Amino acid sequence: MAIKAKHQRLVLVGVAVVALIGAALLAIWGLRNQASYFYVPTDILAKPPEADRGVRLGGMVARGSMKTAEDGVTVNFVVTDGKASVPVRFAGIRPALFVEGSGVVAEGRFQNGTFVADNLLAKHDEKYVPREMQHMTAEQARQTVAETQ
Repeated sequence: MAIKAKHQRLVLVGVAVVALIGAALLAIWGLRNQASYFYVPTDILAKPPEADRGVRLGGMVARGSMKTAEDGVTVNFVVTDGKASVPVRFAGIRPALFVEGSGVVAEGRFQNGTFVADNLLAKHDEKYVPREMQHMTAEQARQTVAETQ
C-alpha cells in the first residue's frame, strides 16, 4: 500500500526537524570546551574560572604597569576596569596599538591570581588614525584614501 503524498511530506519534515536538532546538539556538545568567556577584572576576581578554561579578559592597560622581562619577549602588565585590577603575563609579539592606557582583550587562562595570556588584541578608540596619516589635514587624508581605491 502506497503512502499518501501528504503523509510523505509530514514524514520528510519530521526527519528534517530531527536532523536539524541533532546537528545543533552535536555542534553545542563539540564546542562546549571551545567557548571563550569574556570577563572584566571585577568579574574574574569575584568568581575565577577553572584553571584550564580559556577565557578573555578585557579592560584598560594600567598606566605605569607595563614591564618587559629580561628575555625581551615576555611582558607583565595590569588590566583594570576602574574597580579592580588583574596582573597579566604575555610572551610573544605585541600588537602595534598595545600601549599603556589603551584598551586590551587578552585571551588565555587565569592561574594562581595571574592571567597568563596566549594572545593580545589591542583596541583603539573611534579617533584612530594610521601613523602615516597623523600629520595630514582632513582633505589630504581624503585624497590619499581616494588615490588608493
